[in-house]
Amino acid sequence: MQVKVTDESPVKKTLTVTLPKEKVAEKVEEAYRELKKNARVKGFRKGKAPRSVLERMYKNDVHTDVVGQLISESFADALAEADVKMIGQPSIEPPELKEGEDFSYDAVVEILPEIPDVDITGLTLTRNDYKVSEEEVDNQIELLRRNMGHLKPLEEERPAEKGDFVLIDYEGAEGKTNLPELERTEDFTMELGSGKILKDFDEQLVGMKPGEKKRVKVRFPEDYSSANLAGKEVEFDVYLKEIREQVLPEVNDDLAKDLGEYESLDALKDEIRKNLQAGYDKRADQEVEEQIYRQLLDKVDFEAPDVLVQSEVESMVQETERALSYRNMGFEDMGTTEAKLAERYRETARKQVRRYLLLDKIVDQEGIELSDEVLDEAMENMAASLGQPVEAIKQYYQRDPERLGMLKHTLLQKEAVKRVKEKNEIKIVKPEKEAAEAAGQEAEDEAG
Repeated sequence: MQVKVTDESPVKKTLTVTLPKEKVAEKVEEAYRELKKNARVKGFRKGKAPRSVLERMYKNDVHTDVVGQLISESFADALAEADVKMIGQPSIEPPELKEGEDFSYDAVVEILPEIPDVDITGLTLTRNDYKVSEEEVDNQIELLRRNMGHLKPLEEERPAEKGDFVLIDYEGAEGKTNLPELERTEDFTMELGSGKILKDFDEQLVGMKPGEKKRVKVRFPEDYSSANLAGKEVEFDVYLKEIREQVLPEVNDDLAKDLGEYESLDALKDEIRKNLQAGYDKRADQEVEEQIYRQLLDKVDFEAPDVLVQSEVESMVQETERALSYRNMGFEDMGTTEAKLAERYRETARKQVRRYLLLDKIVDQEGIELSDEVLDEAMENMAASLGQPVEAIKQYYQRDPERLGMLKHTLLQKEAVKRVKEKNEIKIVKPEKEAAEAAGQEAEDEAG
């Protein structure tokens, strides 16, 4: 066997594997011997059909089988002989087999890039010192009040106003029920002004009285969440059944106690403040890590193998699909397709793969090892977040060595980031207004 290696790129090679004609003849002969034993050919007893007849009837099938055998039996040895450490699967177009000639095939394989040592010192890192304000705590309390409130029919007789909750029936006007969104919907509760369907829809209900019917005409924006309605002008027949008001609990110790976990309002506020600050700290850490990735990747140049990028794309698409499924939605509800989403994610996936490879390089370069203490702490944190016993988490990973290996790999990469932070000064700074507002929204989302 002869193996020739051609470099297509730093992460892609073509292996041209050539097998001698004697090996080909041996495999073909063996294939016909096996075929002769079992072939049923009219006019011949089983096992007695001559080779010439078998060739005339089964030559293409025999050649296809022999080509598959030659490739499968030689490829691993070819990789070893060329000292190529392949990732993913090879790309091989099986060639035509010609008896009496050597057999050659090309296998395109991908490999990990060779990343030079990277200097992890001398970085310019800043960490925003986000702080929770009392206004943010009060906002969270107000959200809790609204969630704990209840609706009751409005006693006074008056038209609906912005901020009222209304109970309505609605459907697409003039029988336009070919779309699910336009089919008749009964006993739908909405807050006027919230834009639950569309703000323009809400505004046209202001002034209606219970028992009143109205035709509402709206145009949905091009980027509306439902692709079926995006950009369309639609009329709805609306019947207002009832106006309701929201009754909210008082902000006092009783509100905290009703949640079942707190003895006082102050204890509740302390917990809210703690959760908001945790969200802020997470955001600040992510910002520092973004600076680390950006500055370190500027120091080294290497390609991300397509096979790893594609795997990351598929993972991102699957995660989006799971999130949509949880909300009983699909790609079409986003106005996209799986293929379009994959293309949109590709550049992000490429950047993510380069980060992973960089971290693996730092782990190897710095000789970072995973201690039992770090692994145990990670499992304890998982157990706490999932409300499960630590032993159950340990057994979950111990039952599957591959799963445990993936966890250890992730933790090693986190240790690599930690090592970079330890070797650089991180300056604490006051966040700019825009960054603070964005972090505040993110912290509130986390707390919620």
